[in-house]
Amino acid sequence: MNKPNGNRNGKIKQTLSGMLIGVAVTLSGCASTGGVEQQVEMSPVDPYEGFNRKMYAFNDTVDDYVAKPISDAYKFITPQFVQTGVFNFFNNLKNINVALNDVLQAKFQQSAEDSGRFLINSTVGLAGLFDVARQFGLEQNEEDFEQTLAVWGVPQGSYLVLPFLGPSTARGIPGSIFDTAANPVTYVGAPVQLVAMLNARANAEGALKFIDEAALDPYVFTRESFLQWRKSLALDGKIDPSDDLFEMDEDLLLEESENEASDQEAAISGDMAAEQDEAGNTTNPRAFNLSLSADTKEFEQVSDSFSSTAQSFDSTARSFEEASNKIDRLTIK
Repeated sequence: MNKPNGNRNGKIKQTLSGMLIGVAVTLSGCASTGGVEQQVEMSPVDPYEGFNRKMYAFNDTVDDYVAKPISDAYKFITPQFVQTGVFNFFNNLKNINVALNDVLQAKFQQSAEDSGRFLINSTVGLAGLFDVARQFGLEQNEEDFEQTLAVWGVPQGSYLVLPFLGPSTARGIPGSIFDTAANPVTYVGAPVQLVAMLNARANAEGALKFIDEAALDPYVFTRESFLQWRKSLALDGKIDPSDDLFEMDEDLLLEESENEASDQEAAISGDMAAEQDEAGNTTNPRAFNLSLSADTKEFEQVSDSFSSTAQSFDSTARSFEEASNKIDRLTIK
């Protein structure tokens, strides 16, 4: 059971990333469980899995009957350019919190850039409706107080699923409280907050649909996606060597090494068999395949050096010519 989970986690890592994952898993419970409970091992980071699964199912129901219908109506009646403007507006307000956490994490240069991004979009970008700062090379950064706590050495703690709010951690709860207090949207009227929630739900639709269709166990899928996304943010995208997702099973490594050695031996045998066949000796069909495999690897190795020197170009041409002659001889026989 461990190997399939590892493969699935690897796909999660490659497919779900950035802000889209964050919004999607924060609104979790939005993927159907399909009515079949998976028998999974208890994760040490999720000691309250029984409670969390119930909250996940509750959030799923709320999303199906409340959030999704309203979000669909919002997307239906709102032109795309208006949706983009609303997204830019709330994204720009978030830069206040981003710049503040930059300072708390001693990222002073990034803080200056994020402050400049906020000022440019708030003025030239008409209160943030247009992302003008991106044209100046100022990309959107993701910083929040939970990341700040991680930089300060506060442990992540247990994974939790909160009613209506979705996935979080013991460290994320106080972080969310601080972020809410620092967000200007908190202090405006309820209609603006509702639009912000609708905008977040609408932009998460693609990722939520992916979870619903691709995950064998949407709860585990969401949990692993959320935790890896939060870890990636805390490490500024750097790979953690202690991450289980990057630890390969020793047996798998040994098997791959043996297969690679076997392929090399087979390739050599294939070349020898092809040469013997040229001399008039009998060669079996397996040797033909191995010879072609060896030629293919030769093409790849030569083509890697093609762009670096003129000499590699000549070597590539010769390799193609030799391989072509071998293929012709094999085809004739």
